[in-house]
Amino acid sequence: MSAFITFEGPEGAGKTSVITKVSQKLAEDFDVISTREPGGVPTGEEIRRVVLDGDNMDIRTEAMLFAASRREHLVEKVIPALKDGKIVLCDRYIDSSLAYQGYARGIGIKEVQTLNEFAINGLYPDLTIYLDVSAEVGRQRILKNNRDQNRLDQENKAFHEKVIEGYHKVIEGNPERFVKVNANQNLENVVEEAYQSIIKYLKNL
Repeated sequence: MSAFITFEGPEGAGKTSVITKVSQKLAEDFDVISTREPGGVPTGEEIRRVVLDGDNMDIRTEAMLFAASRREHLVEKVIPALKDGKIVLCDRYIDSSLAYQGYARGIGIKEVQTLNEFAINGLYPDLTIYLDVSAEVGRQRILKNNRDQNRLDQENKAFHEKVIEGYHKVIEGNPERFVKVNANQNLENVVEEAYQSIIKYLKNL
């Protein structure tokens, strides 16, 4: 059984923590790997360093770098894992580009989708878990956890609110693929809700 399951959400939604714990629970019964974007493979990690830790850059360059990293990640890691019958959990995918670069940066959701469709060649997620949290709560978590802040973390509140608006528009256009999870809850509840959503999907395959 293979499945490509992505996790999305604004900064501070807790994706990394949730994926780690959900992966551990799924691994009791399934062959599962977890990975991330941008990154996941050496070339992708190099692009991640440039796009997240570097200086400000042209917004279209940013969008193209994310798409390039995505392509390498798919070819080197995701597609082989799916062919091997694994469940792939991925921290961010195309929907991040649509919300961040397409909507919040103002390039246009359709324009960024066209760019990324060339990169993904039709490989959309089977299921996407959206961790729903406000920009304010996300920001408080980042500061509380004393996490290293990348270039996107450091954007102002208005930008992060636009990211959330962008996600909502993407979800409205793809309701059959998304499951919203209230990420304002404590971590254990978020993990359990996400896990049960995945189990429900897998049982219907």
